[in-house]
Amino acid sequence: MGIKKFINSVKESLGLDEFEKAGKKKSIKRLLKKLRSRKEILDKTPRKNLDKKELKALKEEKAIITLQIKKGEKILDELNSSNTNNTKNKKGK
Repeated sequence: MGIKKFINSVKESLGLDEFEKAGKKKSIKRLLKKLRSRKEILDKTPRKNLDKKELKALKEEKAIITLQIKKGEKILDELNSSNTNNTKNKKGK
């Protein structure tokens, strides 16, 4: 048995792959929470006193945050769907 096969079999038997996914999911959830709170702050900022450059920067930052939130949610959905697929496969074995 090769080293890679041995490591993979140990990971599978100990369930370390699921542990890594759980850590990733927790990190992404924390990041999404911070991004959403930052977006709320940007939504509440008064725009009347801003000049064109500041308003443009505000819109760009909000667009970037919105895009990152969408990406984070997509990754979280992929991790959740792969997690449910793995549990279905293990039950079927």
